[in-house]
Amino acid sequence: MEAKKDQRVGIFIDVQNLYHSAKNLYNSRVNFKELVKHLVANRKLIRVVAYVVKAEGALEDARLERATASNQSRGDKAAAMGPEASFFDALKQAGIELRMKDIQIYPGGMKKADWDVGMAVDAIRMGEFLDVVVLVTGDGDFLPLVDYIKWGMGRLVEVAAFSKTGSVKMKEEADRYIPLEDIPKILIRK
Repeated sequence: MEAKKDQRVGIFIDVQNLYHSAKNLYNSRVNFKELVKHLVANRKLIRVVAYVVKAEGALEDARLERATASNQSRGDKAAAMGPEASFFDALKQAGIELRMKDIQIYPGGMKKADWDVGMAVDAIRMGEFLDVVVLVTGDGDFLPLVDYIKWGMGRLVEVAAFSKTGSVKMKEEADRYIPLEDIPKILIRK
């Protein structure tokens, strides 16, 4: 499938999936700016949304507010932020819109943190004004979303994931599959 310059593209990034795959498979971080550039492929980017879970909580928010309120320089602001807030700031600097939610901690200590439903709803909602929906996730739970966007909405679906952790069915069902490990400059060694 050839990318066409007039295609309107929306990119939906499952950050937890990418972060853990890059870390566990390659002992690396993802270069999100390069990722977006490659996925857009000279087409019309309408929107890029990353779905993240906040784990560091209120202490992090308080530090960031103090840094911002006192009009510190960018370097001082980064120093006041913890690693999670710095990561979120870097995503924003790369032009990525963030959708955030706090991690849920249940009685007994079990933690839950996913955006599957929110990401699916956004992709369907925004799919009305897109030609191509790019799902950046290897999670096979998104297979019904791929089918709906393709067959129910008549849109093209591209799936970008690391081959070793990506769902085989997602690869098969997508109109185009992009193996992330093949994208130059996408991995930043720790």
